[in-house]
Amino acid sequence: MATTLTLPLPLQRFFSQFPLYVYPSIPPPIKYRLTKPTIWIAPPRSSDQKKDGLLSSDVECLKWQAYLALRGLTDISVRWDIAPEGAIGERLPNLQVPAAGDKDGELLAAQMVPGWVDGKLGNSELEGYKDESLKDESHAWVSLLEGIIHAALTLSQPPPSIFSYFSMAATTSGRPIEAILSPPPASFTGLSSLLPPYGTTVSLASVQARYAEAIGALSERLGTDRWFLGSENPTALDALAFAYLHTILQSQDSTRIEVARRVNLVAWEHRVRTQVQAAFSVAT
Repeated sequence: MATTLTLPLPLQRFFSQFPLYVYPSIPPPIKYRLTKPTIWIAPPRSSDQKKDGLLSSDVECLKWQAYLALRGLTDISVRWDIAPEGAIGERLPNLQVPAAGDKDGELLAAQMVPGWVDGKLGNSELEGYKDESLKDESHAWVSLLEGIIHAALTLSQPPPSIFSYFSMAATTSGRPIEAILSPPPASFTGLSSLLPPYGTTVSLASVQARYAEAIGALSERLGTDRWFLGSENPTALDALAFAYLHTILQSQDSTRIEVARRVNLVAWEHRVRTQVQAAFSVAT
């Protein structure tokens, strides 16, 4: 004999407070075929595309934009609507490349970009430098740019808000000063202190003095050459130098003065900026 089970009235009243709604299914978004390489960057400083709306405000992202453009690649899309958390290793930039032949498209972290470019354009043993000695010298200039010049740029920026503090690790600007400067700054507590070594103390005057010397040396080494170290074509050093010079010239603090007073650096940055900007377009 079939029976119909019913819930007690108190339970019916309780469950009636949590009605079950059934919604129609949501169709998956339409996936558009990627037709050209697209670089994911931190947002530009300005929305004016004629000014620098396609160039990232983050020096690390800008370095890779310049690297792609100066290697001779063109017609590259750029997008900045993806947060660092959505990138590989939670670190921008990433390069999204379309499928080619029987190869699927893929997403590349920044350190994989040179290998991808070499696969398309080929690579020379000297990486564009005239000889082995100049290639070795380039390492010293890279250290200068990523060391004291980066430190001065970092110290010149306003302190991050509480909302941006937790995302700083996803960008190079979030590197601690002690990891940038060489030699590293001294700790707050010395060897004779009863307390263990803790924190660091950075002399702003010392950093600014070393920064001024670095910019002067950079200007002198460039001279009237078209590319750094007298290379016939742009190298990775030129991409890095452009990223820092452009970022510094777009700032509104005293670090800008040291570059702005060097006519050859200003003219060089303007010429290279035109070439870099021409390689990119907004992703659609």
